[in-house]
Amino acid sequence: MARRIPGATAALLIAALVPPSLDGQIVNRFGVRVPMRDRVELVANLWLPAPTGKHPTILLRTPYDKTAQYRRYRLDRYLQAGYAVMVQDTRGRGDSEGRFDFYFPEGKDGYDTIEWIARQSWSNGRVGMDGGSYLGAVQWLAARERPPHLACIIPTASSGRLFDEIPYLGGAFRLDWALDWLNLTAERVSQGDLNELVKWDSLLLQRPLARLDSLLGRPMALYQRMLAHSTLDAYWRRIQFGPEDYARIEVPVLTVTGWFDGDQPGALSYWDGMEALGRPNNHYLIVGPWNHGQTYLGGAVKQGEFALDSTAIFPIQEERIRFFDWCLKRATPSYDAPRARVYLTGRNGWLAGDRYPLREVSPRPIFLASGGRANTLNGDGALRWEPSAAAAVDTFRYDPDRPVPSRPLATDHRPVEERADVLVYTTEVLTDPLELLGRPIVKLWAATDGPDTDFTAKLLDVYPDGRAVLLGPSPTGVRRARYRNGYLREELVTPNEPIEYTIEMADIGHRLAAGHRLRLEISSSAFPFIDRNANTGRPVATDTTWRVARQTVFHGAERPSRVVLPVLAP
Repeated sequence: MARRIPGATAALLIAALVPPSLDGQIVNRFGVRVPMRDRVELVANLWLPAPTGKHPTILLRTPYDKTAQYRRYRLDRYLQAGYAVMVQDTRGRGDSEGRFDFYFPEGKDGYDTIEWIARQSWSNGRVGMDGGSYLGAVQWLAARERPPHLACIIPTASSGRLFDEIPYLGGAFRLDWALDWLNLTAERVSQGDLNELVKWDSLLLQRPLARLDSLLGRPMALYQRMLAHSTLDAYWRRIQFGPEDYARIEVPVLTVTGWFDGDQPGALSYWDGMEALGRPNNHYLIVGPWNHGQTYLGGAVKQGEFALDSTAIFPIQEERIRFFDWCLKRATPSYDAPRARVYLTGRNGWLAGDRYPLREVSPRPIFLASGGRANTLNGDGALRWEPSAAAAVDTFRYDPDRPVPSRPLATDHRPVEERADVLVYTTEVLTDPLELLGRPIVKLWAATDGPDTDFTAKLLDVYPDGRAVLLGPSPTGVRRARYRNGYLREELVTPNEPIEYTIEMADIGHRLAAGHRLRLEISSSAFPFIDRNANTGRPVATDTTWRVARQTVFHGAERPSRVVLPVLAP
């Protein structure tokens, strides 16, 4: 008769059966159970670089199955460099006990894991953290708890800028991300393969949003909670970083992100928070011409329509080891690197400085203008360095039943610009290069004839052959009207009242060559990247109706719609 072996005993038996070393040096310990303060046990795989001795440790905490991370993150390089490596399933994922609850338990669980490592016979008491995306965000959450034995972190592509990245962007619900990612993490093992069976084109058009998880195939409590908490309330403030949180973080940090990394707004929000303290800190930044996955692996020579070169491939793994050698091994007295290193696409080269944004960058507004027919790329919309004296307006109809489709990053947007519900504003052909490095801000004077709507904005590089290539890591910037005064509460608008909307876009680092043009698209949707605003003002989660909105964009001296560009001095 079979009997159940208690978890801790099973782990010991497994460890006894597994050879202690693959090559006479590296020691494998699988299924290591780490107790948390609430008696939940989280399970990890551990590799030691040698059978004996005390080692500095690199910790990765993942919701994506610990068994896949060794090869994905090329962790053998850390072992070859003399580090112990632990990869842990986060709470409620993989072999770990408890219930998965997004970021909320990760700070305390990270603290408890770090301090457990420091007590082990194989640890020298110094722990660093590594990993990208969710694995980056958990590092910040742990560092905020100030575990005594945390020596440094390397958060890469760290998500977590609430309401301006996930689960909302500019107040608009990130529909495609929410359903896909929350289903992926809905059970202990990855459900990602099931997403390939979903008829997304049909599902995402259904109403109300609160039913979509069940229509997909399973009720998802996290999805429902994200929809229910549609303001930055106490639910979200548990993981919302403020000045007092950043002030608690004193360990060295190496932040890595990319111009095409979808989590770049989150990664740079942490950088901004630390810089806003106005105190010296050991915080370093690398921003490459990379998408989300490439931020950890080091890049490629092409990014969509953008041709790069070998300089785009950065030895990021070696850089991580160099950083850990400084802060974990204390092998060098300092980390000999510029505080900020950024890549400029179009120029195809790296820039360095003692801060980011670089000192050579200054804001410069460029103004919208037209004769009232900016609709489509064949209209008369223009971008000019001086505001037009004459007041003018452009109008379009936004029909939620026929939304503007979102398109992949770094792709040609001319098919979208043929639509009459897309306003297109373009500069004259540039006679000199224009280099942009930082965060563009759109100041849009607009009105809608309903109680709520969205306004979206995109920046593009228009090539001499006509290609209009999207800049930045996001299919669009957006401002949902009901959040025009912030995310603490929803405030509907007065129909047809002109309002200056602020649309904060993601950072870009790009050189527009002479002979190119800069373009701005204004519309009201980017589906399914963000959910369709129904223009009714009703609760987004439960609304089943919609209306067509008439949108008006103003420009001229009295209401100067403009883009404030981060221009790099020549």
